[in-house]
Amino acid sequence: MMILMVLTSHDRLGDTGRKTGFWLEELAAPYYAFKDSGAEIALASPEGGEPPLDPKSAEPDSQTDDTRRFEADAAAKSALKTTARLDTVSHEALDAVFYPGGHGPLWDLAEDRRSIALIEATIAAGKPVALVCHAPGVLRHVRTAGGRPLVEGRNVTGFANTEEEAVGLTAIVPFLVEDELKRNGGLYSKAADWQPYVVPDGLLITGQNPASSAPAAKALIKMLESRA
Repeated sequence: MMILMVLTSHDRLGDTGRKTGFWLEELAAPYYAFKDSGAEIALASPEGGEPPLDPKSAEPDSQTDDTRRFEADAAAKSALKTTARLDTVSHEALDAVFYPGGHGPLWDLAEDRRSIALIEATIAAGKPVALVCHAPGVLRHVRTAGGRPLVEGRNVTGFANTEEEAVGLTAIVPFLVEDELKRNGGLYSKAADWQPYVVPDGLLITGQNPASSAPAAKALIKMLESRA
């Protein structure tokens, strides 16, 4: 079982002068859910190499058992430093694709034709795609084979407007994930802010926030195992 995890290469939080990137828990928790299930893991990003880490996700209050395990895992950190360029990967060698969030994906992966094509090809091949927190925003330009928005008529979730308001970035991000999913016809739902919430719909799995990253990964594993 081969799962590709796609990370952002974007490190600028709008015009604030602050840094962003991927959220550590949203990489670490799924990474170990996959690894502990026996899956192989590949990492990719638009530019390849080491993707930027949102510094806030490495602060003490954001740490979990999984993030501490990742930071102490030399093999995992080495893999993170050498992610493949997104244009060198194909769905053909994969069983599934997983997108961790962080604010970075709203700027690069949401507009990246290689990412869009990868998701479209993966779904068309009958393989699942899972995205958590801000990463469901990456679906904004993804289309079905018939040219309709992929999320149209699908049950989906993602980082809620109220959660974005709580972190004070509503006016900074290029778009709000909840609004964009709804604009494209997604049947958006959410749990209370910061509570784990995962919505599977066919081959698409979406999670609301960082706390949803491990449950989303486990839902993806369950789907893969049921198809084996």
